Amino acid sequence: MTLDEYNGFCASLPATTHVVQWGGAHVWKVGGKVFAIAGWDEGKLPFVTFKCSHTAFEILKEQPGLRPAPYLASRGMSWIQRQTAESMDDESLKAYLRESHRLVVLKLTRKARLALGPLPV
Repeated sequence: MTLDEYNGFCASLPATTHVVQWGGAHVWKVGGKVFAIAGWDEGKLPFVTFKCSHTAFEILKEQPGLRPAPYLASRGMSWIQRQTAESMDDESLKAYLRESHRLVVLKLTRKARLALGPLPV
């Protein structure tokens, strides 16, 4: 997945916002909360980081091309970083990005969810 494909996909999800921060990372948020981050490794395809369930985290962290997300996972959060498509193709990555978006929406306050309008939950 190229950076343009990543940004286009994340932009297609409801009520998302985009910011470039943390040294050039493309960060996508819903309700002001991060659900996806794309960064670079020496100019190659982006590493994509996303939130997942605890169960998915335990399974994915052992797969080739995936790892616990630096910084986030070390603080006990269930975030995975895809470095290569070796064990997660782009379609699967999109499914995990959708789920990350959903998980973040579920953690928003009722007031915040209502302010965003209708969102899939």
